[in-house]
Amino acid sequence: MSTPTLYEWAGGEERFQNLFRSFYDKVLKDDLLGPVFRNMSPEHPRHVAHFVAEVFGGPKKYTQEDGGSHALMIGRHIGRMLDDQKRKHWIQLLLETADEIGVPTDPEFRSSLVGYLEWGTRIAVINSQLTENPMNDTEPMPSWGWGEVKGPYQPDKK
Repeated sequence: MSTPTLYEWAGGEERFQNLFRSFYDKVLKDDLLGPVFRNMSPEHPRHVAHFVAEVFGGPKKYTQEDGGSHALMIGRHIGRMLDDQKRKHWIQLLLETADEIGVPTDPEFRSSLVGYLEWGTRIAVINSQLTENPMNDTEPMPSWGWGEVKGPYQPDKK
């Protein structure tokens, strides 16, 4: 048996779209995060779902259909002056949403998911303090995998 990608294990396109649509519905109503996202495009949840799905080994919809790149995503955070309180709350709300919609909860997948969220949101905070994008368009998209555990949780079948 081959090891599934994080995208496959999470449930594919429909699961990513549902996650980010549900999540951003909550964000807009949130006292801390709502003001940060109040002017976001109605397409924002779809683009973020495409971005994360691609990073997790899914189809290249963000780069090929949405015309995005890692540099473009970094650029979206420039000058937003995000802080650690917002970053932590963003992660907490996303993980709560993931639980509510049935994103896998096995320790191996969640380790990879949380690792990516920590990495990505810390980069977003750093870049939000800048006035110019430090990344050029030739930089590759990130690619996230199972990490040290090397695959999904498989309980012993007895």
